[in-house]
Amino acid sequence: NALNTEVYKNTHCSWGRFFSQCYWPLGEKITCLRTGSVGQLPHHFSAWNIQITSSFHTSPLLQATPIFWIIVKPAQKLLAIILGRSIRKWWRTLPPNKRELLKESARRNKWKILSGVSVLGVLFVVFYFTHLEETPITGRARLLVFGKEHFRELSQMEYEMWMEEFKGKMLPETDERHRAVEVLFDHLSESNKDVPQISALKWVIHVVDEPDVNAFVLPNGQVFVFTGLLSAVSDIHQLSFIFGHEIAHAVLEHAVKKASMVHFLDFLSLIFLTMIWAICPRDSLAVVGQWIQSKLKEFMFDRPYSRTLEAEADKVGLQFAAKACVDVRASSVFWQQMELAETMQGVPKLPEWLSTHPSHENRAEHLDRLIPEALKIRESCNCPSLSGPDPRLIFKLARQDILKTPKDQETPNSTKRELSKPKPDFPHT
Repeated sequence: NALNTEVYKNTHCSWGRFFSQCYWPLGEKITCLRTGSVGQLPHHFSAWNIQITSSFHTSPLLQATPIFWIIVKPAQKLLAIILGRSIRKWWRTLPPNKRELLKESARRNKWKILSGVSVLGVLFVVFYFTHLEETPITGRARLLVFGKEHFRELSQMEYEMWMEEFKGKMLPETDERHRAVEVLFDHLSESNKDVPQISALKWVIHVVDEPDVNAFVLPNGQVFVFTGLLSAVSDIHQLSFIFGHEIAHAVLEHAVKKASMVHFLDFLSLIFLTMIWAICPRDSLAVVGQWIQSKLKEFMFDRPYSRTLEAEADKVGLQFAAKACVDVRASSVFWQQMELAETMQGVPKLPEWLSTHPSHENRAEHLDRLIPEALKIRESCNCPSLSGPDPRLIFKLARQDILKTPKDQETPNSTKRELSKPKPDFPHT
């Protein structure tokens, strides 16, 4: 309320030319997604609503892995446990004199044993480096253990699974929200058609009528967007950045990369699992050791790697959005909104190392560092100039206004009313 509404009148969407005269495939002219003082998102897209903003995931709940590995993986762990336990029992049944003979033999042949272990280590290193490929766009080296054809097959199976799960919840193609998402996604993919991985895929939109703040893209180009996300974003700039992030996941083949890394680490962990069950004197201690090993692997490798992939998708997704003339400055505002919403709802903050995604605060800061480069990309694409104030500044002022409002001046009814309707004070949109 402290902000002058004239500031907002000067803030307009850089997509004005694109969205002011939109036509759908059926030839029906509709109210376009132009934002600012001239127009708003369709009424289904509320302005920033602090009540619905919750944990946001930008990936499918299940990661694609080849079916063979899904079946064999538990069996491999069971075999490792049986092998380790058998070694322990065998050692216990040996007479003391034979144990001493074996120990003496090991001491005499320690260099041979070390040489054998070193050879195995070298083989693992060679396997790792011979399965490295260059990541599209970023050029980073990535480990690929599985063939991409496996993932194409599994993507179709996963798609059918999601369609079965969301059966009855899909919005029809004639729904305003579906059409709005479709035109945004089409514009993003068209603006980045110079990227072979984008032009090669047929992107198919599915809008799921569920309150979850979520969206994900399968490796075969099937896009799933939840209506909760449409309510959580403030404008098409934020939504376009999220779509760019999801496209980046597919283009960078993060599902393949993550499954390959997990497979490689799981194979190494089988060796340690066998050792744990062989060395621990009791099964109960072995179970504890196995749990500790799994948690160390999860928090030292799995989750940090997942956060790295998310940060990479943010960077590339921001570039995709810039090429589509999106106001990339709005990208960090989305994560600041998420952080503010959780703060006001009293959601406890967990350390980032416990999560598979970067924290909202760190994510916003990371995007702020990338925005200057993204603005240069946007300028090189001959996009309309951004006028009006920086949306990050607008949000910062509004955030200060919200947080300094004394809680004792708010009645329960007024608080409930404020949280249940769109905030007109955030039309940087």
